[in-house]
Amino acid sequence: MMNTDKFFTEEEKKIFFSKYRELFNALSESLEKDDVPKIRQLLRPVVAMECYGRDRNGINGLLRNMETALIATKDIGLKRTSVLALILYRPVLKKAITIEEVEKTFNADVSLIINRLLKTSDLYARNTAINSDNFHRLLFSFAEDVRVILVMIADRLCMMRMGKEIVDEKDRVRLATEVSYLYAPLAHRLGLYKIKSEMEDLTLKYLDAKQYYYIKDKLNETKRSRDAYIEKFIEPVGKKLADAGLTFEIKGRTKSIHSINSKMRKQKVDFEGIYDLFAIRIVLDSEMGKERADCWHAYSIVTDMYQPNPKRMRDWLSVPKTNGYESLHITVLGPQKRWVEVQIRTQRMDEIAEKGLAAHWKYKGGHEEHGLDEFLSDVRAVLETQGSTPMDLMKEFKMDLYQDEIYVFTPNGDLIKLGKGATVLDFAFAIHSKIGSRCISGKVNGKNVPIKYVLNNGDTIEVITSPTQTPKRGWLSFVATSKARAKIKQALREEYAKSADLAKEQLQRRMKNRKADIEEAVLMRYIKKKGYKTITDFYLDIAGEKLDINTVIDECVEQEQKEKEIPEHADTRSAEEYVANIEAKEMSTRQDILIIDKNLTGIDYRLAKCCNPIYGDPVFGFVSTQGIKIHRMDCPNATEMRTRFGYRIIPAEWSGKGTSGYAVALRIVGNDDISIVTNITSVISKESRVSLRSINIDSVDGLFQGTFTIIIPDTSSLTVLIKKLQGVKGVKNIHRMN
Repeated sequence: MMNTDKFFTEEEKKIFFSKYRELFNALSESLEKDDVPKIRQLLRPVVAMECYGRDRNGINGLLRNMETALIATKDIGLKRTSVLALILYRPVLKKAITIEEVEKTFNADVSLIINRLLKTSDLYARNTAINSDNFHRLLFSFAEDVRVILVMIADRLCMMRMGKEIVDEKDRVRLATEVSYLYAPLAHRLGLYKIKSEMEDLTLKYLDAKQYYYIKDKLNETKRSRDAYIEKFIEPVGKKLADAGLTFEIKGRTKSIHSINSKMRKQKVDFEGIYDLFAIRIVLDSEMGKERADCWHAYSIVTDMYQPNPKRMRDWLSVPKTNGYESLHITVLGPQKRWVEVQIRTQRMDEIAEKGLAAHWKYKGGHEEHGLDEFLSDVRAVLETQGSTPMDLMKEFKMDLYQDEIYVFTPNGDLIKLGKGATVLDFAFAIHSKIGSRCISGKVNGKNVPIKYVLNNGDTIEVITSPTQTPKRGWLSFVATSKARAKIKQALREEYAKSADLAKEQLQRRMKNRKADIEEAVLMRYIKKKGYKTITDFYLDIAGEKLDINTVIDECVEQEQKEKEIPEHADTRSAEEYVANIEAKEMSTRQDILIIDKNLTGIDYRLAKCCNPIYGDPVFGFVSTQGIKIHRMDCPNATEMRTRFGYRIIPAEWSGKGTSGYAVALRIVGNDDISIVTNITSVISKESRVSLRSINIDSVDGLFQGTFTIIIPDTSSLTVLIKKLQGVKGVKNIHRMN
């Protein structure tokens, strides 16, 4: 038994040993005879060396390790090799034991996974920001071995569950943001829908707590009526299924808080406007050979009872998803004319849907290292494409994670899986990059079609090529797969580089012929003055004859002469015109922090109009085409930005003191009395550093409703003002508008 007195409180000790027993009971079937004694032998001196100490948020390292191992085992289904690697990788990281000791005690596969986890850990330690080159290597580490992805998913879910224990708010926000744009999509792609859903809910909880608890409270309020409706829907369906001789279980499942929030945002409605808050799941107990027949039998029974919506039919029985997901999804018009989603599957399919790969391996009789080879090889192909920027990479990577699939055929009958919306050109690149680069058209089901033709499930495609064809920039506007985009971009970069080199040689040759000896620095300043962001763009315009070479040389010579002229009299300038160039404050944290300050120069940022942040609001930066925009953490668009464009999010914080004025609109509702406006404006005017910009007033059914736009320095001043306004006689409600 390990001595843990110095690391645990009494309560933590009880939890640890309970989790320890639970873990090894869950692993009992996959463990070898001497594994447990060997682990104890390795870990006994390790615990004494304190390599499992608490982190800076006070989280116990050994408890976190055990919780992560349990998630990996019970929720994901990882077995002996991966879990041993997970338990032992931290002692190896801290050099308490060597990788050679692990390999000698267990086997080379355990040490292999540890080595790959160490690579991932090293990237995090070196500040793996999304806009850094390290992120490229992080994704590549994931793509090397699916088990690395699964262990990291388990670790991030463990940390999300421990969110309340993370004292530093910035750490919690950073973790939640990272999970939303990387780990939740990965869990989705690997078929871990339960984990993906929990990650998304916890992300919303930490990034927009107000919205999370609003929906949670609403779900609790409507639970009784919802349960009654589900019961009313299920009862007649269950009777018909039983009469048909089917063995089954029916359950109602409320949609996740994150899913409901997404619907509210997308449909622009309140909670009451969301009608499909739940789904009915019919899980059949069927023999392997009768699974599909039983599912279609249940489908016919349900659609005979309730009118189906054919547009919302999803058949993943005939052709399952690449992650093994099989199910029939239909939406029917239930009692009270309400649309209800019904999922029909067997027990085997249900287990795969809940546990993803783990259950798939179980039923296929495979091992952990098998599965998703095609997906991972596609990821590796994108990662290996020369010249890809980390931000482009993340965009393409995430795009493929969320795409639905279509299944098409080659003329020989080979099945090819592509993303929904894929074109003939995507298909050509899926066959081979050379075929894609030379594709000029195609034949779909025997009919001639252009390269941008969008494919459908079941199409048979023949690619038509030409040796003179080369990739075009316009192709990027309609291809749908990351492989095609990556290969087109690579070909274009190579083509541009050749054209730019030829244009550069042409310019140098012409300058030599004209005996114009122009310095390199003068040419660089000329290119910048012309507004070119890159030298390559300048030379490409020469290659494309948008710039005349002789004109370029003439203007460069003229510029060089002007720069050499020394003015006889310098203009006298007042000292008041001097502007100090204050550099951005450097922060020695794990990530670059954007310090927002009115004196800051050199960084282009703007306050977003959608949420109008003011000094003191918790904020984040979003990299847009107009520079960095600063949004409030509870901005109505924040969830979508984090989910779809997480790689553009930059941590931000205010510095110094709130000295400038920010416009804030307050919506005040109260009794319709002429004196209420006078009293409100009087309170505002008495506040120092607060001024009133505009008033907009209307009266409805005896209620006064006014929008007061004020100029205020910070959130603390706003809080004080709102409290004083709430004390005005007749005021019923005040809220800050976006």
